[in-house]
Amino acid sequence: MSLLAFAGIQLFPDGTLFIHIALILIMIWVLNRTFFKPINRVLESRDKRKFGPGGEAEKILNDAVEKEAKLNKEMLSARSEGYELIEKQRAAAVDARAKKVADAKAEAASKFAAEKQALAEQTEAARAAIAGEADMLADRIAGNILKG
Repeated sequence: MSLLAFAGIQLFPDGTLFIHIALILIMIWVLNRTFFKPINRVLESRDKRKFGPGGEAEKILNDAVEKEAKLNKEMLSARSEGYELIEKQRAAAVDARAKKVADAKAEAASKFAAEKQALAEQTEAARAAIAGEADMLADRIAGNILKG
C-alpha cells in the first residue's frame, strides 16, 4: 500500500501548476475588484472621519478643548468677581464698624464731658453749701462762746 498510495502524487510540477497560479491570480483580481476595494474605501472613509485631518472626532476633541478653556476662563473670572465682591463687602463692613466705633467714642466723650461738667457744678454747689454752713456754724459757735 505504501507504493500504491504514493503513486498518484507527483513531486515535479507539470503544466497544471501554471493553471493553478493563473486561477489564483484571477481570483485575487476578482476579489480585489468586488470585495476588498469597496471594503477598503469604507474603512478609509471611516478612518478619515474619525482620525484624519478635519475628521469628526478631531473636531469634537477641539471643541471640547475650546469649551474647557472657555469654562476655565469663565470660572477664573467668576472667582475674581466673587473675591472682589467679598473684598468690597469686607471693606464696607470695616468702614461701618469703624464709623460705629468712632460714633460710640464721640458719644462716650460727650457724655463724659457732660458728666464731668455736672460733677464740677455739683462740687461747686457742695463747696458753696459747705462754706455757707461753715459760716453759720462758725457764727453759732462764736455766739455760743460769747454767750457763755
